[in-house]
Amino acid sequence: MSGSATETVVTDVRSVDRELLEALRGGEAIGIHELTERLGVTATAVRQRIERMLEGGLVEREKVVAGRGRPTYTYRLTLLGHRRAGADHAELADAMWHEILSIEDAELRKSLLDGIARRIGRRYRDQGGQRFEHGTLEDRMHSLTQVLAGHRIAADVVLGGSLPVLGFRACPHPDLASEADRRAMCHLEEQMLSEALGSEVHLQSCRLDGDHCCHFVATDAVGGAGGVGESGGVGGAGGVDSSGGADAAEE
Repeated sequence: MSGSATETVVTDVRSVDRELLEALRGGEAIGIHELTERLGVTATAVRQRIERMLEGGLVEREKVVAGRGRPTYTYRLTLLGHRRAGADHAELADAMWHEILSIEDAELRKSLLDGIARRIGRRYRDQGGQRFEHGTLEDRMHSLTQVLAGHRIAADVVLGGSLPVLGFRACPHPDLASEADRRAMCHLEEQMLSEALGSEVHLQSCRLDGDHCCHFVATDAVGGAGGVGESGGVGGAGGVDSSGGADAAEE
């Protein structure tokens, strides 16, 4: 097996490679010859696509030894490959997000959102592997930007004085952020990033407040949890604001 969901960060899949994923979705192991027939392309083209999928951890290879001849190989999707080949889950995510926000029990709502944030953060940290186990906070932030790039989330690291700042030029999940609950998503991202980095971070400035970029800094850099940064950013990194972030809107 070439990779796994926790070892490899997969960038966007090319349209021609999606055809290969679709051909393998049945779950059975398939050889090059059968793939050429299903896709209507040459064996060379299939091998090139297979190599990209192996490198990305979407496909695994199995050796088949029959008689005294040269061994052949068959291919099947990994768990990560099945996820990439599956249906678009945006509508499901949107429905689940708004159902959670509609829960009247504040403690239950907060518990669910906190759990989601931690789970996503751990997944990003696992995808970064050893890059997250050593180095400074700045090193881990740079590693996290590489992981996020694999999920089509653009982020960069700048220095705010002597401290690293993780910046987002656009909302990572605009489809889940309506006018009423954007602050809840801001706080979820705050806790998710804290979990991924292994250090508590705080949303110091936000595009919703008219800033050009959303900036996350170490909580200590803004005077501790609940403090206000020098830029006048919002305070309080103590978990996801499941009520929609009313405290985040207060200056």
